[in-house]
Amino acid sequence: MRKVFLLGLLAVSLVACNRTKTAHATELGTNATAQVPGGATTAAVASPDAAVLSFDHGMYNFGKIAQGEKVHYDFKFKNTGKSPLIVTNATATCGCTVPEIPKEPVKPGATGVIKVVFNSAGKMGMQDKVVTVTSNGNPSTSEVHLIGEVKEAAAL
Repeated sequence: MRKVFLLGLLAVSLVACNRTKTAHATELGTNATAQVPGGATTAAVASPDAAVLSFDHGMYNFGKIAQGEKVHYDFKFKNTGKSPLIVTNATATCGCTVPEIPKEPVKPGATGVIKVVFNSAGKMGMQDKVVTVTSNGNPSTSEVHLIGEVKEAAAL
């Protein structure tokens, strides 16, 4: 009897978690994912009036630098959509890369900047640092890359 009760409790918990996930996706609107039969997810269709994040350059090659140097780069972008663009987050692949997002919404047709600093201390060799940008735009996530090579100071 005890095992049956535990299995029932586990089943109810899983159903409740799944229901919360789909309800949260519905609340988020156009940038959410929808659950379809079979447990798969599909991306919801964005509004034709949605904001669109368009980077001038999605990759910056900083070349060869000495270990310990910091690389600063501004990824410039434009909102080519019809609604204000709100950048909600930017995350890097490791703690050595720190992105800074704009604090204000970017109006349609206006430009903005995501400032990125890469600290090469403790790094060696070829580097490809990915910054994932999350916004209310279409698509809801975009990636930019900082690439280059870190060498020992004596090797340069």
